[in-house]
Amino acid sequence: MVAMDTKELARKLRIHVLNMTSRGGSSHVGSAFSIADIVAVLYGRVLNVDPANPQDPLRDRFILSKGHAGAVIYAALAETGFFSIEKLQTHYQDGSDLSGHVSHKGIPGVELSTGSLGHGLPVGAGMAKAAQLRGNQHRVVVLLGDGECDEGSNWEAILFAAHHKLDNLLAIIDYNKIQSLDTVAQTLALEPLAEKWQSFGWNVVEVDGHDHAELGQSLSSGVRQQGQPTCVIAHTTKGCGVSFMEDSVLWHYRTARGEEFRAALEELEEAA
Repeated sequence: MVAMDTKELARKLRIHVLNMTSRGGSSHVGSAFSIADIVAVLYGRVLNVDPANPQDPLRDRFILSKGHAGAVIYAALAETGFFSIEKLQTHYQDGSDLSGHVSHKGIPGVELSTGSLGHGLPVGAGMAKAAQLRGNQHRVVVLLGDGECDEGSNWEAILFAAHHKLDNLLAIIDYNKIQSLDTVAQTLALEPLAEKWQSFGWNVVEVDGHDHAELGQSLSSGVRQQGQPTCVIAHTTKGCGVSFMEDSVLWHYRTARGEEFRAALEELEEAA
């Protein structure tokens, strides 16, 4: 894929998400905004994917394990040519295949339907193992939420990936430190998070999840360590991009309407 201006792409993704969720009455705006920069760097610079050939056997596989933030993936796929931008207007509408949680059914570029947390990394580890057995060189990239790390199925996959030396597997944690109803620290503390992944045999990198230069470097194959899967812990801000949404648990489920919608849109448009 041709490299893009990822900062401008991230801004467009946030505007799409705001419009999509407000029009359809869905939520998870804060969750989508926290990963917009990560997704922009992945689709604008890192992933080896081709909208003209979405089933290319040599493509990288990307899984959004925190499927509730699916609106930002649909927006990225539209902006990079997998389907029309106009199709985004159907998001969360009756009969639409652009469901609230990301779905692969009929959507080119989506590898796996997700929403039940804790499934993405186990499936991704299986995909990486299959590629290893076949001698294929593509990468498998899985983006998880921090609250999702509460799921035991992830830790089984973490053990499995290290045991099988899956250095073609990259896990990214959206560490915005807020989950559905409270902070991560108050719900089920994860710290020391980096040390836990390291103790399970992973190569671990910590970055600012909104710094495109850091993201570009850490998500590229350049951080790959032979014989080890890699985990990038991306420190992010929930609701990043709209001041009154940032670091607020309210915007996990809230839908922007009326004056809130207009104020959020104005902030995002002025960020150009």
